[in-house]
Amino acid sequence: MQTEAKRKKLFLLITGALCGFLNGFFGAGGGTVAVPMLRRAGLSEKESHATSVAVILAVTAVSAAFYLIRGSVAISDALGYVYTGVFGAALGAYILKKISVVWLKRIFGALIMAASMRMFLR
Repeated sequence: MQTEAKRKKLFLLITGALCGFLNGFFGAGGGTVAVPMLRRAGLSEKESHATSVAVILAVTAVSAAFYLIRGSVAISDALGYVYTGVFGAALGAYILKKISVVWLKRIFGALIMAASMRMFLR
């Protein structure tokens, strides 16, 4: 029993570190790791997506602070996106409650495939 608890803790630590690394390095991508890992940890599909957002919030705040301190980004450049991003985030959270798990998986998979193809072909 104790071995299982240690494995779960190690799994969570590795997943968290990988999400943080991807978010800090690429500016995104932590959710693509977090969602499947949270599913593997036993959360439902919708719980995984919602929990991923909570995890990425903290990781993004730290990444943003480092980028701001280093002078890699100006707040004035980001503000225009923040206002509409907040609206989009609220809309996405609302839709997550309403959408079926099948469509959620399809949309998430299509988004990951489209992003990977775009990056690969550039």
